[in-house]
Amino acid sequence: MKSLRELYKIGRGPSSSHTMGPERACLYIKELCPSADSFKAILYGSLALTGKGHCTDKAIIETLAPTGVEIIFDTKTPETELPHANTLDLIAYEGEREVARRRIMSVGGGDIRVEGVPEIEKPEIYAENSFAEISAICKSENIRLCDYVFRHEGEEIRDFLYDVWRTMKDEIRAGLTTTGTLPGGLGVTRVAQLLYNRGHIDERPETRENRMVCAYAFAAAEQNAAGERIVTAPTCGACAVVPSVLVYMQEKKSFSDEKMIRALATGGLIGNIVKQNASISGAECGCQAEIGTACSMASAALCELFDMGIDQIEYAAEMALEHHLGLTCDPVCGLVQIPCIERNAVAAMRAINALSLANFLTGTRMISFDTVVRTMYETGKDLGHQYRETSTGGLAKFF
Repeated sequence: MKSLRELYKIGRGPSSSHTMGPERACLYIKELCPSADSFKAILYGSLALTGKGHCTDKAIIETLAPTGVEIIFDTKTPETELPHANTLDLIAYEGEREVARRRIMSVGGGDIRVEGVPEIEKPEIYAENSFAEISAICKSENIRLCDYVFRHEGEEIRDFLYDVWRTMKDEIRAGLTTTGTLPGGLGVTRVAQLLYNRGHIDERPETRENRMVCAYAFAAAEQNAAGERIVTAPTCGACAVVPSVLVYMQEKKSFSDEKMIRALATGGLIGNIVKQNASISGAECGCQAEIGTACSMASAALCELFDMGIDQIEYAAEMALEHHLGLTCDPVCGLVQIPCIERNAVAAMRAINALSLANFLTGTRMISFDTVVRTMYETGKDLGHQYRETSTGGLAKFF
C-alpha cells in the first residue's frame, strides 16, 4: 500500500475526483506541451454529467490559464466504452496543429492515470495489504495500528499529520464563522453556525453531542461545497466525517494533539486498506465508497483515541462500512450539497455509535473488515451507473 500522504490531501473542494484530479491532469498536459497555444478538454462519464456542478470546468480553465481551452461535455459515450467512470481527453494545439492527445482517468482521491503511459509508481510503503495481515503483525509484536504506521512511514509522517490536523481544525473553524448561501444555484443556506449556536440551558449532554458533532460536520462540508481549503478523508465529498468527530472529542476529553495524530494514523490506515482493495471513488462504487469509508476511518480513529484493542477497532470499522453498503451517489444538480452535506453529519454520528457498540460487543463479531471491503467493491460494481455520481438517478432525478 501507498503512503498516507496519498490519502490525506490538502486542497480545494468540492471534489477530489472532479476538481483535484482534473487539475493534476491539466498540469500534466501543460508540462508535456509548454509551447501549446490552446487546449481542448473532452469530459466523459461522471465528469461530463456532473462536471459543471462540481466545478470541473472552472478547475480546468484556471489550471490551464492563461492559455485558452475549449471544454466539451460528452454525455453520449456510454460508460462501458470508457476505461474509468471519470475520464477526460486533453488535446494540445500549436496553431491549428494537434501536438499531443492524452486520455486521463481521475481515479479518486485526486489521483490520475494516463492511458498508454507507464504509471510512475509511487513507493509501496506497506508490504501488507489487508487488515488481517496487519492485525497479525501488530498482535505478534504487541504494537498498536498507529505504531505500525509510524514504523513504515517514518517519524516524519508526524509532521505531515500535524499539518492535516491543523487544516481540519481550520476548516471547521472557518465553516462555523461563515454564513450565507453556497454557490451553484440551488440556494442552499449555510447552517453550521446556526447549529453551533442553538444550544439551550437545559440541553441534555446527548443532545448537545449530536448538535455539536453535526455542526462541525456541516461546517467542514459547507467549506468543501464552497470550494475552500479542506482535507480529503478520504475524498472531498466525505471530508467532514473524520474532522468533526475528532475535533469534538478533543474538546470534550482534552486529548493532546499527539493523541489526535495517532488517531489520524489509525483512521488513515483503514482508509488505505479500502483504497487498496476496493475504491474510494463515488463514480466507481457510489457513496458507500466515500461516506462509508469516511465513517469507517472515523470510527477506527475514535477507537484509537480511547485506547481500544485491535479487535475492537476492526469491529467498529467493519460496522461503519457495513451499514453504508449500497449507498448511492446521486448529488442534486451535480453539486456536492444535497444530500452530501447532511450525509457527512449522519455518518459522523454513526461513527460514534460504532465506537460504542464495538466497546461492548466485540466478542460477538462474525464478519471481518476485509470481507466488508470486498463486499463494498462488488456492491459498487453492481450499482446502476445512474447511482454512481452521474446525477441521473435517485434524489437527483426527482428533486
